Amino acid sequence: MWIRLSLLLALCLAPAAPLLAFDLPRQQLTAGGVALVELAPDSAEEPTAKFKGKRVTVVQAGGKWLALTGIPLSTEPGEARLDFRIGQGPWQSRTITVKDKDYPEQRLTITNKRQVDPNEDDMKRIRADSTIIANAKRNWSEEMLADDFILPVEGRMSSSYGLKRFFNDKPRRPHGGLDIAAPTGTPIVAPADATVIATGDFFFSGNCVFLDHGRGLISLYAHMSRIDVKEGDRVAQGDKIGEVGATGRVTGPHLHWSVGLNQTWVDPRLFVKGLHRQ
Repeated sequence: MWIRLSLLLALCLAPAAPLLAFDLPRQQLTAGGVALVELAPDSAEEPTAKFKGKRVTVVQAGGKWLALTGIPLSTEPGEARLDFRIGQGPWQSRTITVKDKDYPEQRLTITNKRQVDPNEDDMKRIRADSTIIANAKRNWSEEMLADDFILPVEGRMSSSYGLKRFFNDKPRRPHGGLDIAAPTGTPIVAPADATVIATGDFFFSGNCVFLDHGRGLISLYAHMSRIDVKEGDRVAQGDKIGEVGATGRVTGPHLHWSVGLNQTWVDPRLFVKGLHRQ
């Protein structure tokens, strides 16, 4: 009797099992990077965290709760606040010190002038595209599917994340992903386990697939010539999701790959082991 009670008490007091086995991204405390912020190390209950009002991916690694926090490209150097709480308890905060990073410029010539200066009909389509993309970025599922990341395609890294972009000498949004140049038809694979949350043909991005890796970790694949999955499909790391193409606003065939945390695109290189830093 006492032995059974002792065993039961020991089980109740034992540390909580890890939430998941996840290969953490490299930390880069700059705009466009990822902050790994420790939260409530003594808590058995998973914290909830927010950064700039948006929910943050929380994982347990090495017995510690960590917030995987995407730092938007628009973030100025200095201190930024991450908010968290345990259950329904009071909100607490951690400070992230964001360092300066100067991303280089990239100037591209686009032959289709409407891809630089869209007309009124184009703008209607662009606004509709933006709604779909925003909904995909804010998707949240409780189950963490990803363990680690591999590159989604074999090819040459042609455009890095964060470049200050000029199309036909006109400034546009900084580059929110990593471009990998490869011939049309080159297979694109899921870099980690995921669920397909959206596919479509977009004005700027061409044929696209959005993957949900769980708990606010999202990825995007753009300019594809072929899409081999549909919304709701479950894919495992290495499964083919489509092929490289040159659809949308491009200068040649390549894959544009974006990775998102807390609804902001961050540098995909941080998620793949062995890729050098920018």
